[in-house]
Amino acid sequence: MQALRQRATCAARQTRPTSAIRNARGYASGHDHHHAAPEVKEGLGPAFYIFAGLLPTAAVFYNISRPGADGEPSTISKYLNQFEALNKDHVVRNALRTDALEQAAHDKHLFMNAGPKSPHVELKTPELLNSGSPWNVPAGHYANLDHVTEHYRKAHIADEERKAKKLAEKAAAAQAAAQAAPQAEA
Repeated sequence: MQALRQRATCAARQTRPTSAIRNARGYASGHDHHHAAPEVKEGLGPAFYIFAGLLPTAAVFYNISRPGADGEPSTISKYLNQFEALNKDHVVRNALRTDALEQAAHDKHLFMNAGPKSPHVELKTPELLNSGSPWNVPAGHYANLDHVTEHYRKAHIADEERKAKKLAEKAAAAQAAAQAAPQAEA
């Protein structure tokens, strides 16, 4: 209620005429000199012209980007398809290069793994194990990764032993089954 009373008294004060009407102040010469502000011819600015140019440009671009009435490709699609012939040469060349690189990698693995089986772990790219410079190693020095190689070599040997043991068990089971089969028939 207090807020309403304050507003009502404020409105009542504003509606009452003031007791003394204030006269406009006169100038020293006694004449009123009302000078208008100087005329400044301002243009519309570049933003207006950019916006005015973008409206028809957007309408034209929208119309040429729409497909035809019979489902034919749009004008922009037709224009971009002109460059597809240039791109086909690059696609063929890139495919040939990729095939050549894959064949070279395959041949490299064949030559590296040919001959007697090495007891070392056969990595896909063993040269990457020591390539690059690890952190905090002075230029020209590489960290010694022999312990890493040894770890994986031991893991490989253990894995091969496990596989050989499993194969021997399967062979023994198959042999026992083969010997039991003729006895069951008799």
